[in-house]
Amino acid sequence: MIPRNCLAIRTRRAAATVVGGLGLMLAAPGCGGGVLDAGHDEPHGPLPVDERNPLILDNDAWHDNWQGEYAMLLANKGTARLLAIIASDSRYWPDVNTNVTGWNNMVTAARSSGLKNIPDVTASAGAPLTRPSDGVIENTVSNNSAGGNLIVELSRQHGLKSRPLVVVTGAALTNLAEAYLLDRSVVERVVVVSSLGSYSEPNGIMSGPNGDLDPWANWIVAQRFTYVQISAYYGQTEDVAETEIMNLPKNPFGTWMADKQPGIFGIPLASDQVGVLSVTMRDFVRKIHKTSPDPTMPFDAGQGLQLRPDPAGNTWTVSEIAGPLAKAALWQMLLAPDTFAP
Repeated sequence: MIPRNCLAIRTRRAAATVVGGLGLMLAAPGCGGGVLDAGHDEPHGPLPVDERNPLILDNDAWHDNWQGEYAMLLANKGTARLLAIIASDSRYWPDVNTNVTGWNNMVTAARSSGLKNIPDVTASAGAPLTRPSDGVIENTVSNNSAGGNLIVELSRQHGLKSRPLVVVTGAALTNLAEAYLLDRSVVERVVVVSSLGSYSEPNGIMSGPNGDLDPWANWIVAQRFTYVQISAYYGQTEDVAETEIMNLPKNPFGTWMADKQPGIFGIPLASDQVGVLSVTMRDFVRKIHKTSPDPTMPFDAGQGLQLRPDPAGNTWTVSEIAGPLAKAALWQMLLAPDTFAP
């Protein structure tokens, strides 16, 4: 986990970014990089991570949002360093084999169209975690899932305290909680960014969407990791309107997107790509709140764990984004002459 003094510094820097983009020169032992400035360690936006951090995607279904397409196009462009894709099961989409097949088909379409830096898909099945009778996180029985093990392995290879690995989720937090149960030091190398829950001033709420899938995993992640919750969404059906399908690239990736477009969910809460965009686009996040989990609140799926305001907390709740920037970035990448160059 990022040291609390570093989090406090990043909070002040983030506030400066949101208010007016002011650069701060701050130094603190153990924060990595010594003197922090806008040209070196300063985050590119209000979050504690940005496009320079390596990424893992963790999601269940592939067909209801554009998370995978954004991530792959950004990886090809070099804006995101995408290390892995984890395809999980969940109560929403319980057939892990169907989920994996869909993600593999997307990878195949991307690679065969010339997109570079596209990683393999890892299947990870596992039931929601069960709260132990004594309520002690460390006594939770792990599923020993493939996703949890992969997060631990890649965090050891690529995650640094000064530049942690980011796991961007659009489903349950089970794999991340399992990663902690497998290796408690993983929190020093991983930051979690999740499309999850809602915001009701002044609190973030770890509820649906996605936050209702594994409440005990929510509790573990919010208590142990540096956690960023994106609780702001946008109308993703406008990213590729029906009248724009004809403008998609004439290659397997364009065909893939054309075939997928009619199934994109019209409800904004399904726009899982907000996690990827919040990390990689410095102007996408408009309003963020420093928070921490309220230990007096229940963790059940009905109410959802509350993330209350706390300037020194280990969690961040995003309540406002610049949705229109998403479509502009998507089409710029799709139509750039060098995107699908051999």
